[in-house]
Amino acid sequence: MRHARAVVASFSMLLAVALAAPIAPAEAQTRFVFANESPYDTMDPHAAFDVGRVAVRLNLYDGLYRWLDNPAVLQPWLAESHTVSADGLTYTFKLRRGAKFHDGTDVTAEDVRYSADRILALKKGAAALLSTMLAPGSTKAVDRSTVQFTLTKPTAIFLAVMPEIHVVNSVLLKKHEKDGDWGAAWLTGNDAGSGSYMLARYDPALGFQAKRFAGHFMPWGPKSIDEIEFRHVKEDNTRVLGMIKGDYQGTGGYLPIDQVKRLREAANVKMVEQESMRIMMFQINNQRAPLTDVNVRRAISYAFDYDGFNKEILSGSVERNPVPIPNNLWGVPRDVKGYSYDLEKAKQELAKAKVKVDRPITVGYLTGFSQTEQAATVMANGLRKIGIDTKIVSELWPAMVDRMKKPETSPDLVVYWISTYYADPHNWIGEMFHSGQWGTFKASSFYKNPRVDDLLDTALTSTDRKVRDKAYQDAARIVVEEAAGVWIYNTKYFGPWAKNLEGIRFSPIGNGQEMRWVYYAK
Repeated sequence: MRHARAVVASFSMLLAVALAAPIAPAEAQTRFVFANESPYDTMDPHAAFDVGRVAVRLNLYDGLYRWLDNPAVLQPWLAESHTVSADGLTYTFKLRRGAKFHDGTDVTAEDVRYSADRILALKKGAAALLSTMLAPGSTKAVDRSTVQFTLTKPTAIFLAVMPEIHVVNSVLLKKHEKDGDWGAAWLTGNDAGSGSYMLARYDPALGFQAKRFAGHFMPWGPKSIDEIEFRHVKEDNTRVLGMIKGDYQGTGGYLPIDQVKRLREAANVKMVEQESMRIMMFQINNQRAPLTDVNVRRAISYAFDYDGFNKEILSGSVERNPVPIPNNLWGVPRDVKGYSYDLEKAKQELAKAKVKVDRPITVGYLTGFSQTEQAATVMANGLRKIGIDTKIVSELWPAMVDRMKKPETSPDLVVYWISTYYADPHNWIGEMFHSGQWGTFKASSFYKNPRVDDLLDTALTSTDRKVRDKAYQDAARIVVEEAAGVWIYNTKYFGPWAKNLEGIRFSPIGNGQEMRWVYYAK
């Protein structure tokens, strides 16, 4: 009993001392909210390969390499070095030591191998691109920190697309695998990454929240943001008003020009302007009559008012881009002027067509992206003037992506952007117009020309820049001549951010949405 009283007395004294001691103020947590145009329907980094959901991949996951800055530079990330065999088929990567997943386990070569095979097995996201160079089971974990990729053929862009192999925690996913699904059902709403931020909350109707991962292999700077939220906000006006009121600290950098002007005048917002590579275009469904007729497609190309849209509606904030490669990149045929707004030529092309336009043409745009609605309206007006009826339809981005996978479900025309996923012409013309790429949103023109396929194969397999440049130019000339799509402009990035944010690192790959660099100045 005496001992018990002594313990109580000691505890009382400690409590008294503790209560008497000054209480250190808790450090305030910093928070950032980004208003995104499109919803986050999945958290699986291998299920999507687009800019609309890029924040998931950049902030929660790592790859062996990463594109940074503008002009984009490929930097070692989870890898510290790599070698390439003399025949260009075998790439061997050494992993940096000390990288951890969010559950504290090591990132190993086996996780990289598993991730590559998982992408190919799921046949989503970057699978259509990677399957042109990698076969299932061809990636080997040589030892715990060495992984080896053996390509099916020499591929000039393999290293450039390496950042799209986002490494997942293989042990964790195998625990949650169900009916051989590679953990896909579980990962749709959970986290198996090693990235700078850890998933804290996910609601497909709202978006996701994530907390800073202090154990990330890349040292943090003296300042950073503790919690990030990427929230789906459909309407342009709501996003802009939220920025002005301070509810959001960032939103997409491709707003209509009138909204950009509103944000420029807001005292608490700054605009980050950068040269970019992002083509706006209409994909024409080349497999559905009457769009199977090249003269009908040319008529459509002549019916769009390029200057009216670029110079008047967008106030000249973009640059006309008449070919399917950004005009600030190599591989562009500089002698190709493309199509202009010419209704007489459009009518002449219609008169030559063997397949007559005997039904309304469906023109699709993206809900939440008002610029696409404006472009669809301009196109419909032009087509009406040459006697073609239209039906304008819209979808949220994930729903439109699903529709664009098949020629049977894709609209006749659909307008959107082809952004930068890696800085090579193949990102645009190769993935859009090689028939082997059908099934992805980029290839939703469903164009097929064996000569173009051969040229794009030559460009993809050669390591000689001159050979590649000529092949892309020749392919672009054919695609434009056959009016496989309608190319409108190459854009500039006008990114609205809270004025007190610093450290923003814009790259055309990711549009500045990697948050580990960003912090509040005060």
